[in-house]
Amino acid sequence: MSADAPDGGDPAAERHRRILALARGAGRVTVDDLAARFEVTPQTIRRDLNVLARRALLSRVHGGAIVTSGVDNLAYAKRRGVATGAKAAIGAAAAALIPNGASLFINIGTTTEAVAGQLVAHRDLLVISNNLNVIDLLDGHDGIELVVVGGQVRRGDRAVVGALAMRFIESFKVDVALIGASAIDPDGSLLDFAADEVQVTQTIARNARQVILVVDASKVGRAAPVRVGRLDMVDYLVTDQPLPGELLRACHEHRVQVIEAG
Repeated sequence: MSADAPDGGDPAAERHRRILALARGAGRVTVDDLAARFEVTPQTIRRDLNVLARRALLSRVHGGAIVTSGVDNLAYAKRRGVATGAKAAIGAAAAALIPNGASLFINIGTTTEAVAGQLVAHRDLLVISNNLNVIDLLDGHDGIELVVVGGQVRRGDRAVVGALAMRFIESFKVDVALIGASAIDPDGSLLDFAADEVQVTQTIARNARQVILVVDASKVGRAAPVRVGRLDMVDYLVTDQPLPGELLRACHEHRVQVIEAG
């Protein structure tokens, strides 16, 4: 039996298959929503999620499950297929914060790519990016000048990382840094999986006058091992669903403006 396609021969297996599809589409599923959707008890859904977690198809979190573990991230190509609707909404809302004539950094991430895709109608932008996917996406659009960060290219996601990349970024001081994160703790800690990526993100944030963080709801409460920083490095947080109370309080404490794309 394939791990990606549970046997549909019994109701539980079919439910598992559908739960996986929902999780991969939204990035996160909750016990209460699944119980209502499938008209079963929350206890049944918890057992389903535990089965899928034991098979390493989902990771359990409080109240539900997410699509990745706390140690390894999904492959970049697969991450593009997670929470696509949320990322599109976040992309439009974040792009609306960026005025014509601005200079900006855009770092690696599928959500930052979604924002880049919404910038094509802007005028007189200077975009500096270590994300070769963003460069490809914006190449050829009038009104956008592109600068590619120099350094080592990480093949898995086409991010430019390392000491050369950080020195290159430090040559600039831009209006806006557009960053993502793999996870955000309720206390406001921003987390990621790769130390080399984190160092570049920190350098980008230090060399911008304003920082916009874009994260979909599946990143909230998720585990990742490397600390990027805290909310005091962020001016705007753009997401797709209401934030939990503790995280919302942390945003208020650090004067982060929260925009819910919805």
